[in-house]
Amino acid sequence: MSYKVGANKKQLTLTPMCIDDYISKNHVCRVISAFTGQLDMASLGFKYAEVADTGCRPFDPCMMLNLYIYGYLNRVRSSRRLEAETTRNIKVMWLMDGLTPDDKTISNFRKDNGKALREVYREFNRACRGLGLFGGEVAATDGSKFRANNARDNNHNKTTVELKLSRIDKQISEYLNALDENDAVDSAEVMPTPEQIAEALKSLNKRKEKYAGLLERVETEGEISTVDPDARLMRQGGDARRLDVCYNVQTIVDSKHHLIADFDVTSCSDDKGNLQHLAEGAMEVMGVETLTNLADKGYYDGQDIVNCEENGVTCLVAKKKPGGTVKSEEFAHERFVYDRENDCYNCPCAAFVSRHA
Repeated sequence: MSYKVGANKKQLTLTPMCIDDYISKNHVCRVISAFTGQLDMASLGFKYAEVADTGCRPFDPCMMLNLYIYGYLNRVRSSRRLEAETTRNIKVMWLMDGLTPDDKTISNFRKDNGKALREVYREFNRACRGLGLFGGEVAATDGSKFRANNARDNNHNKTTVELKLSRIDKQISEYLNALDENDAVDSAEVMPTPEQIAEALKSLNKRKEKYAGLLERVETEGEISTVDPDARLMRQGGDARRLDVCYNVQTIVDSKHHLIADFDVTSCSDDKGNLQHLAEGAMEVMGVETLTNLADKGYYDGQDIVNCEENGVTCLVAKKKPGGTVKSEEFAHERFVYDRENDCYNCPCAAFVSRHA
């Protein structure tokens, strides 16, 4: 038995002469191109939507938006990888009309058009509403923690800054003591020279000035992140997860096709207080006046629920149990049995009531 034989690399073939023939009629790239082609880039606020008569010609923001959406749909977030896709992926070549922007241009497009990209998202939702893809009856709200580029060492509060200042003061004292001890030390014993100690003291004093300035800021601003100013230290999941510098991304999803109706990025680790504005944003996008909003117990806030009810939003929110977070074993998730025939889960509540009647 022999191996499967591939095509001869030197064999001539009758390949399509047009790159459009390589892209199927129902491919997502055609949807992307059709969607971006009908957008008014200038009214959305894209940079270079209007070009000057002089200077180097920029890339069309419509083409850059095509690349951005393609990368989003295919989980290609790196600017360098997107640059590579423009020269190796025939679908991206078709989408970009053969243009090959470098990674810096791709990165700048995302950096310079943050507000415009948000407006594109709203335009997409309006198109979905016109196509009847939103049910507009039931939605669910939840939050997710996304790690920022800001490392924990670049996140500061009053406690951490004071701790670092005390450590620097301790190191400075140790070096000053070393200067005093240098004369009494035997010449055979290896000790840092006065020049080395002076250089170390200079570096430590510079760091001390930096943290002294940070201490003044944290006393007035609270928590500070030096790389991503809006990010804050929060726990990404359950109590066992480690703390990290994150953003709390809030989303509300329509139940019909599980499309995101609205979203918000916050710096607060708590989900409380987000029901009203997310529900109102979703109602505006979907063009409805009433909505049923589902959420977990992290969103339970009396005033927020009242505000929702007054604006036509019926909230179904789990209520927190007083006196701690002890979970009932009777209603653990593994006790909910899936009924494949009826496509539903059987709640253990009936068995629980019968045993305790």
